[in-house]
Amino acid sequence: MVAPVAAGCVIGVDVGGTKILAGLVDPGLGVLHRTQRPSHGLTRDELLARLAELVAEAAAAAPGPVLGVGFGVPGMIDRRRGVVAAAPHLPLDGVRFEALMAERTGLPVAVDNDGNCTMLAEWRHGAARGCRDAVTLTVGTGVGGGIVANGGLLRGSSGGGAEIGHMVIAFDGPPCQGECPGRGHFEWYASGNAIGRAGLELARDMPGSVLGRELAAGREITGALVTELAHDGDEHARAAIRLVGGRLGAGMVSLVNVFNPERIVVGGGAIAAGELLLGPAREEVARHAMPSLADGLEIVPAHFGAEAGMLGAATLAFEELAG
Repeated sequence: MVAPVAAGCVIGVDVGGTKILAGLVDPGLGVLHRTQRPSHGLTRDELLARLAELVAEAAAAAPGPVLGVGFGVPGMIDRRRGVVAAAPHLPLDGVRFEALMAERTGLPVAVDNDGNCTMLAEWRHGAARGCRDAVTLTVGTGVGGGIVANGGLLRGSSGGGAEIGHMVIAFDGPPCQGECPGRGHFEWYASGNAIGRAGLELARDMPGSVLGRELAAGREITGALVTELAHDGDEHARAAIRLVGGRLGAGMVSLVNVFNPERIVVGGGAIAAGELLLGPAREEVARHAMPSLADGLEIVPAHFGAEAGMLGAATLAFEELAG
């Protein structure tokens, strides 16, 4: 049984394009209760209802008062109005998110971009702690980002700062995998979905491989499956991850050359691939970034792993609602 926390808890919710992770979090960032549900394919009303359901489940597990809820949402957040200005991977464009979720949950609500939340957790408590200049990348369904520049979180003039996943890599590349009009985005080439696409291509080209046999058996070739097979030692799955890791590093080169960070922190679901993904990324940065800017740069996994977004949303709630 968890002892009551006198100072109260908050609920952090990481609203991903594939899944939602919610946690009841104490002031020491201990997770007292966590719950997860899929988000893919939901309508707007279904998504809002599911978020309220997860918050209610987490709140029911609280040993003391719940001070508020922090949400990390993939998209551009107009924090002055509490509105989701754009959400390429979820049906939340134009939603008065802060007010609606406060009404549905009966709790104070704070909302920010999911990449900013990840950065907040890692900067305050994790792998970017002590940095004045750092970048986080959340590599999952897409690629989220967070930037600390000169000791402050960079949000941009309208809340769209650090939309790193939409950085253009090839101006005539594939259309955005979300709903925006751009093409050739970083996240097309270097996300968890990209690992799945690379694995699917190998499966089709090599039907006798493990990936090929999985495809023939009717399994969906996802980034998670490719990562699982890679950890089991399958060379074709490892090759798919190495390819995406190199592309991830190519995007990092631009970030290094523009922002000159001390550290790049990589989180999100795809970090389950570990050094299979980060090793090739480091090699690419070492080969192609400006040497004076890459000197001393560290590229490290998120301290909080795949829970960084949820814990960042909780940190946001503590800082903005519990002060």
